[in-house]
Amino acid sequence: MERQFELHLGKLRTRIIKMSSLVEEQLEFAIKAFNEEDLKLAELVTERELKVNKLDRKIEKTCQKIIALSQPVAMDLRLVISALTINTNVERIGDLAEHIARSFINLGKKPYFLAKTKYSEMTDLVKKMIRNAIDSFNNNDAELAKKVIEMDNQLDSLFAENRKLIISIMKENSDNIDEALSILEISRHMERIGDHATNIAEDVYFIVEAQLIKHKYEKYIFSEISDEDEEDE
Repeated sequence: MERQFELHLGKLRTRIIKMSSLVEEQLEFAIKAFNEEDLKLAELVTERELKVNKLDRKIEKTCQKIIALSQPVAMDLRLVISALTINTNVERIGDLAEHIARSFINLGKKPYFLAKTKYSEMTDLVKKMIRNAIDSFNNNDAELAKKVIEMDNQLDSLFAENRKLIISIMKENSDNIDEALSILEISRHMERIGDHATNIAEDVYFIVEAQLIKHKYEKYIFSEISDEDEEDE
C-alpha cells in the first residue's frame, strides 16, 4: 500500500510539473508570436490548449484517487490539498496565454505605439514569476516562493502605470482606440497571470512551511507577527 501511495504521489508531482512546463511554453509562444508578429505561432498556442485541459483532468483524478485510497499526512497531505489549487491556477494561466494569442490574431500586427507602453517590462516580469513559481514547486523552495509573492506588487504597479499610458495614447489620437484597448486587455491578462503565479507560490509556501499565507502574506513572511497575534486583532 505504501509503495502504491508513493507511486501515485510521484505521478501527481510529475503531472503538475509537466502541465506547468507546457503552460509556461504556451505563454512564451504567445508573447513571442506577438513580438515577432507570427500568426502561425499564435494559432499554435490556441490549438495546444486541448493538451492543457487534458492534463488538468488527469491531475484532478490523481488527487481524487490519492485521497480516496490513501490517508496522506503532514507534507504529503499538504501537497495533495494544494495540488488541486495549483492545478487550477496553472490551467488558468494556460487560458490567459491563449487569450493573449487570440488578441494578437485579431490585431494582426503590433501597434506602432507599443514601445511607449510598459508591455515589455510586464512580459519580462511575468515570465520570471512563472519560472520562479514552477521552480519553487519543483524544488520545495519556500524562499523562492517568497520572491514570487514579492514580485506581485511590482507587477501591479507596472499594470497601473501601463493603464495610464494607454489611456493617454487613446486621448492623443482617437484612431488608436481599438488597438490601445487590445493592448490594455493583454496587459490585464498579464496582470492576472501574475496573480495566478503568486497563488501557486503561496501554495508552495504552505506545502513546505505548513503555514497558510493567502491574502495576508506580508504579516507572515515579511514580519514577526504570529498566528496568535492575528487572533487578537
